[in-house]
Amino acid sequence: MTPRCLRPLHVVFTAYCCRFCGRRFPSFKGEKSGFSFPLSIIIHMATAPLIHARYAYSPSISNRNKTASQQGSIPSSSSSASSSGFTFSSGTNSGQRHQGLRAQAMSTVTHGKSIANIGNLKNDPDHLLVLVHGILASAGDWTYAEAELKRRLGKNFLIYVSSSNAYTKTFTGIDGAGKRLADEVLQVVKKTKSLKRISFLSHSLGGLFARYAISVLYSPDTHNRDQQGDLINSLTENFQGTSFSRGGMIAGLEPINFITLATPHLGVRGKKQLPFLLGVPILEKLAAPIAPFFVGRTGSQLFLTEGKPDRPPLLLRMASDCEDGKFLSALGAFRCRMVYANVSYDHMVGWRTSSIRRETELSKPPRQSLDGYKHVVDVEYCPPVPSDGPQFPPKAVKAKEAAQNTPSAQNTVEYHEIVEDEIIRGLQQLGWKKVDVSFHSAFWPFFAHNNIHVKNEWFHNAGVGVIAHVADSLRQQEASSILTASL
Repeated sequence: MTPRCLRPLHVVFTAYCCRFCGRRFPSFKGEKSGFSFPLSIIIHMATAPLIHARYAYSPSISNRNKTASQQGSIPSSSSSASSSGFTFSSGTNSGQRHQGLRAQAMSTVTHGKSIANIGNLKNDPDHLLVLVHGILASAGDWTYAEAELKRRLGKNFLIYVSSSNAYTKTFTGIDGAGKRLADEVLQVVKKTKSLKRISFLSHSLGGLFARYAISVLYSPDTHNRDQQGDLINSLTENFQGTSFSRGGMIAGLEPINFITLATPHLGVRGKKQLPFLLGVPILEKLAAPIAPFFVGRTGSQLFLTEGKPDRPPLLLRMASDCEDGKFLSALGAFRCRMVYANVSYDHMVGWRTSSIRRETELSKPPRQSLDGYKHVVDVEYCPPVPSDGPQFPPKAVKAKEAAQNTPSAQNTVEYHEIVEDEIIRGLQQLGWKKVDVSFHSAFWPFFAHNNIHVKNEWFHNAGVGVIAHVADSLRQQEASSILTASL
């Protein structure tokens, strides 16, 4: 019998083709070799859009009624506000769904092993995912989502469920809860030395807590940013002119994803933002002044009425960089910002406030779910809109004073309309990926606010498709960051 060491080596030749330029890369696989995808094509495909700069530069647009949206594909966003969701393309198919620069090269899965798994040979978690619950809730609200995310994301992720703001602690103000959350995250980072990246997934009011916390944890240090990302950022900044896209660190880690589920980013008011008031004038009149008696300081902040009349409300200040914190720079440091919003049946948080949209920006949502993601009906990338940022003009000061001293439906509506538009103007300086969710066909559609994050596996299991969509978004960005860091 011929000794094994003298047996002829059976080699299989294969070739891979770059989707950008058509260049072919050879690969050789031995008799028992495993992963054979050549590193040369990975590096080439990640840099090809930069090399072929002659291609047109165009933003990704809404995927409404487009083929890719029906396939459930999720575009990747890059690290900065202005680069998030932008790609280089040939310019002839601008109406089609554009994919992110990096995700194309990294989404390949070979022999059951993703590039994200290959990147961490020691199996120590290097990506911290912080889950943040909403008002009057606790860590138990994430029981299903935590287990599902662990199953789908693997050992690269350390999934940590925040517990520092349980139940009535959510009444102490967005700023107070945000600071406690920041301290909690710092403790986790200190205990886990292997961490390199960080993401946040928040439900309802927890999204505002997380936005405040990242401003506390933010540092403008970009020393650890990869050169590839810096080049992409510099190119896209020239096109968009935004100053909130220069990277930074969150708790000393590279920020990757910031995701909110049914979060009242614009505050709450009336039937538009707080649907359970049903548009009844007397309820809308009484809601703002009595909210602090039920939910404490948090209530006045959500209704934008806290503080002196000449001081901008907290949510307006959180739409900019100000003396209270680098709120917009912290958000802009994340590669991807995603907001999931219920288009109907959410009686706690309206569609507009959770998706950061004006009334005129709303349109009838699709009713058909994306393939593989039940009740997720649409994904739209909204590129950054350059502006001078939010303002608090004299008319807003007068309107706030009237809303505080002589509350009425008319005074409240006038004040909120002014402030909401300014908040949107501030947040739109960043690019956002907006995901619309519709539970109209669910058995219990009126549980939409709790369905969206599967608060209880038995009563709110209609939202499992949303959690699957979140998990796949996280995996795609993880693969992107792993590959970029290795270049």
